[in-house]
Amino acid sequence: MAPIAVGDPLPDGTLAYFDEQDQLQQVSVHSLAAGKKVILFGVPGAFTPTCSLKHVPGFIEKADELKSKDVDEILCISVNDPFVMKAWAKTFPENKSVKFLADGSAKYTHALGLELDLSEKGLGTRSRRFALLVDDLKVKAANVESGGDFTVSSADDILKAL
Repeated sequence: MAPIAVGDPLPDGTLAYFDEQDQLQQVSVHSLAAGKKVILFGVPGAFTPTCSLKHVPGFIEKADELKSKDVDEILCISVNDPFVMKAWAKTFPENKSVKFLADGSAKYTHALGLELDLSEKGLGTRSRRFALLVDDLKVKAANVESGGDFTVSSADDILKAL
């Protein structure tokens, strides 16, 4: 399956997260993105070095600037279970804007065409590192990394597309 690209419609899918009352919730991607400008960025794994030290902190630090450019939602997706995503989110106490969403079985990542087989490293199917700018379910920017790179999917890269 070809990776999602500029001009493509954003596929719908179901992701999981814990709400403010610590209740497990299921949410459709379209319910978060329809009629809105959203950033959906994906990481290979919670608690991994590049994701924890660079990718997520960049979106947290730039959240106000992104929101000032009419971004309604900043969504972080990873092929991890919602319990891991909840624990990982708690390591960013300064975060007020990034929602951490779990794609536990990689079904949504597969629908995006962005799965990455890391079985040889003992990690199974994961997500490629990416950042999508989506306006009312249409992909306006699709910054997808090669391998383990972190060169095109940062918050600064998305800001250039706005």
